[in-house]
Parts: sequence; C-alpha cells; structure tokens
Amino acid sequence: MGTVADHRLFSLEVENFRSLRQVTLPLGPVNVLVGPNGAGKTNVLEVFRFLADIVHTDLVPALDRRGGFERLVFHGGAADPEHIRIGIKGSWSSEPGDQQDEYDLRIAGAPFAREEIFRSSMERHLLQTITVSDIAATTRAEADPTRSPEPLSMEKTNAEEIGIQAASSGLSTLPRLHDERFARITGQVARLLGSLRVFEVDVPAATRPSRAPIRLGEGIANDASNLSTFLVWLSANEPDIWQRLQADAVEVLPQLEAIEFEHAGPTVLGMLRERGLREPTPLSDASYGTIRLLGLLAMLHDPNPPALACVEEIDHGLHPQALELLVERVRDAGERTQFIIATHSPALADRLKPEELIVCERGDDGSSLIPAISRSKVEKIVRASEG
Repeated sequence: MGTVADHRLFSLEVENFRSLRQVTLPLGPVNVLVGPNGAGKTNVLEVFRFLADIVHTDLVPALDRRGGFERLVFHGGAADPEHIRIGIKGSWSSEPGDQQDEYDLRIAGAPFAREEIFRSSMERHLLQTITVSDIAATTRAEADPTRSPEPLSMEKTNAEEIGIQAASSGLSTLPRLHDERFARITGQVARLLGSLRVFEVDVPAATRPSRAPIRLGEGIANDASNLSTFLVWLSANEPDIWQRLQADAVEVLPQLEAIEFEHAGPTVLGMLRERGLREPTPLSDASYGTIRLLGLLAMLHDPNPPALACVEEIDHGLHPQALELLVERVRDAGERTQFIIATHSPALADRLKPEELIVCERGDDGSSLIPAISRSKVEKIVRASEG
C-alpha cells in the first residue's frame, strides 16, 4: 500500500451516529478534539472503532456489540432518523498521489438494510446487499453509468464456504474473494481501517510481567498490556528508537535514570532505575502517571504504527511538564501515521497549532457541533491570545 504518509484520511462525514447528527470533519496528521463533557469527542473516536470492528467481525456483530441500530442512532428531534451514514475520504489506492478515494456506508433500520459504496480515481464500485442465496454485486464504470449489472465471479461459488452472511459488509467479506475488480479496492480500505488503533493504557495490565514474546511488526498492544515485552523487544531490535524513547522518559521523569528488565523464565518485567534508590523499582510499584507516560511513549515510538491512532484523554494522569514533549512526539509520529486525540486539558490545548485544534460543542437539539468554530476563527483567537 505504500507508506502511511501516502495513504491518509482526508475527511470524515457522519450522520445520525449517537450525538453526531451531521458532522463533516477535515482530518490532518494531528487532530485534537477539545470541548466540554458530552460534546461528542468520544463518539468521533467510536466511529473509527465501529469501522474497525466491521472489518474484524462484520457489520451485524459490530452493531450488536453496541446494542443494535436503535441504540446507536441519534435520539434527538421529534423522531428517530431512518439511517446512519459514515463516509470517509482519503488516499488508499495502490498508486498514491493526488487522487481522492471514498468509502460510504449507509445503514437503515426497520427493516434492516445497508448500502456500501467504494469509489476511487481508478474505479467505481457499488455493492448491493450480499446474501447467502444471492451472491452478486453491481459495478458502475465512471465513464458508463448505464452499464448493466455484472455477476461477481470467484473461485468458490458456495457462499457458506467463504463465510458470506446476510447483510455482510464488503469491508469484511470482499477482501477474501478472488475477483480482482472487487477485492483490490475493498482490501485496501479494509486494511487501512483494520489497522486502526484506539489506544488506552490499561495501567494494571501494563504493570504485569509480559509472557508472550512479541512478533515482528506486532507493536505495542492497544491497551499497552505487553508494555514490558514491547520495550525489551525495542531495545534489542531498534536500538536508535529505544535510546530516543528512554531519553524522553528520563527528560519528563526527573528521578528516572534508566529502564531495565528482569527476566524470569518466559516472562519479562520492566524495572525503573531511579536516582537515590539502591534497587530498581518494578513497574508494578510505579505511579499511575509513570505507567501511562511509558505506554504513550511506546505508542508514539512504535516503529510499525497503524494508519490511524485514536487516543482519549491523552493527558490523563500526566504532569503538565510532560505535555510539551508529548505534543512534540505526536507531531513527529504524525509524519508516519495520523492521530485523533481527545482532551480536556487547557495546558495541552495551549501547545497546539490552530490547524491541530478541533473545538467541539453540543447544540440545543442534543447534536454535536464538530467543528464548532472554523479554523480561521481559531487562528484569530490564537493570534489574539498571543497578543
């Protein structure tokens, strides 16, 4: 697929997903959502978690995990909307460049139905609902919109053999097929969304000894539960990155001198060599903020990042002195991946550039206003505050 920088998301469009009644959100390398509780910041992150779940489990399981269509749809206004829509635009075709690709998912309830559209500068695909009894898809050529429907060809014609279910998503199904016209573009967007990381450090899990050896390219777990294993792997396989990560940790943790490791059979546990102490401190005895910081640094220094990483309350548990370095490392990592970050911290927001800041508010009708103010207005506010 090329480098991550070649395959970015340009924008997100959402209709009727929880509080996101009608949201159009431009996406850059670093996107930080700020606003009061209940403004909809978490729901933006949940959209991407939902898309990743569709890739891994399919549409109906992803809906069921959230209580079904009725729980997920926007509840404001006089009546429930009839559909949920999620659209993303970006560049994920095989040949990176200026082209803009699109994926559009529309889900209707009562009776349940779905429509998916995959568009690229190279081809146009409109996918009708796939059922076990009728495996078919319709193609539309950009140059010939009146083109007749063509059957979807594949090596296996038995739907049950390839796992197609009623109301299956193309994201989860078509990449497994053997038809190049359909599998290629859907496979590309499925890999992009499937690699999505919603990162939140589970502090108790991160402090426990790691048992399973990390596999090449596996990276830090989404909850940092393999923190010790990842760090020892990084120290052995990526010494330059390891030295930068350790230097960052020493910079923002004044008592820290070095990160060490204790091996006990198949397990490894991180140890902190701290100034003035005769013995190193195991991660299990370190502070909540220290573990969260180490987990975040591991994520930001991961040599195999996902296409997009979402982090909620990135500043939670951290001293303000750590925020300056954290923002710098997010920008550095933004050259290799994209970030959507939620925060309540004025100290973190003060360190952001106007183009990185997305203000979120809640309207009187219960819907989220994202962005609540334009980038140009944010720039004016920043200039005024600096003046």
